[in-house]
Amino acid sequence: MGTQPYYGPDFGLLQKQDPELAQVLLDELDRVRGGLQLIASENFASPAVLAALGSTLTNKYAEGYPGRRYYGGCEVVDRAERLAIDRAKKLFNAEHANVQPHSGASANLAAYAALLQPGDTMLAMALPHGGHLTHGSKVNFSGRWFDVVSYGVRRDTELIDYDEVRDLALRHQPKLIVCGATSYPRLIDFSFFRGIADEVGAWLLADVAHPIGLMAGGAIPSAVPYADVVTFTTHKALRGPRGGAILCTEELAKKIDRAVFPFVQGGPLMHAVAAKAVAFGEAMRPEFADYANRVIVNARALAEALTGEGMRAVSGGTDTHLALIDLRDVGVSGAEAELRCAAAGITLNRNVIPYDPEPASITSGIRVGTPCVTTQGMGPQELKEVGMLVTRAVRHPGKAAEVRERVAALLAIHRPYLSEY
Repeated sequence: MGTQPYYGPDFGLLQKQDPELAQVLLDELDRVRGGLQLIASENFASPAVLAALGSTLTNKYAEGYPGRRYYGGCEVVDRAERLAIDRAKKLFNAEHANVQPHSGASANLAAYAALLQPGDTMLAMALPHGGHLTHGSKVNFSGRWFDVVSYGVRRDTELIDYDEVRDLALRHQPKLIVCGATSYPRLIDFSFFRGIADEVGAWLLADVAHPIGLMAGGAIPSAVPYADVVTFTTHKALRGPRGGAILCTEELAKKIDRAVFPFVQGGPLMHAVAAKAVAFGEAMRPEFADYANRVIVNARALAEALTGEGMRAVSGGTDTHLALIDLRDVGVSGAEAELRCAAAGITLNRNVIPYDPEPASITSGIRVGTPCVTTQGMGPQELKEVGMLVTRAVRHPGKAAEVRERVAALLAIHRPYLSEY
């Protein structure tokens, strides 16, 4: 008599043993099913990814790398990590991949550790202009440990000032140049950054945590052919589990691996590594390329709809999955807009705009993204309506209930985790 394969405890067991926590999980599902999710850095991981995350691989301690572990019994999890590595290399046409970083921040920390010494100079995008905390913010390790020179965007075009980048690089001779952003809606010219890095003898790191899924789907140009090191997260447009990864040239492979382990991290989260392998596999399918292109089409439709309602899109629009919206003409702060949208069933975040007169806690703008709604099956027509609903929520807080009804009607057709990916 055969035995049934054991996967892991089911939700019914969780409800029985810990109904309080089980209710939290149910409430979160109700939350995302009950509103529009426009956070640019979020997505809905597939059921297959969630299955890997909830697997018994979470039990295995696996310090080291496949075939070179510090614990016995890793022969099975080695297969999971090798799958993740091989798929990442194939998906992005990279020479080497490290899939162990727990997050994008830890991936950046490891990359810096591999390429820099404390006190070295790095050139990166300023946080108020669209950069990331780990690109040199004074409240972050990157700003405390390194001499950071920041570049930004032009006042007139709100695009990266490439002349400034070159001037700063020539003047300060950085050891590392970082390109990549968290709230920059336009494509980045990686070939230009490569040329400047070569001119001053610097390493080039591309932090593409936000657009990596679009690159995986071939919807925008990849940073991999140009950068010495590429860091990214797996949970945004890539639609995988929360986590990070690093791609690099074969020349830097050993340095990157040693920087991740043992310098920055201990044992990898093997259930997360397995889930990354699942996500990379999903991203290789033709339907993912279609998804990545639809994300951009939807983002443009949303940006155009908001612009048509008097909410200015920074830089005039978007080439990616997100848009940055200037609310000054509307007379509402980003913080207040975030609250008004939340009351109407729309989740988005306040965001500074370039040369913002308001502090980061208030802001003059909001950031909107389309990975989640595209995963739910929405298209340009729905995103035009979403733009109208965002505008109504921001301009007319007294109509929150009316907006929420329209949101509910959209979600009745496009509910997460009810349709196929």
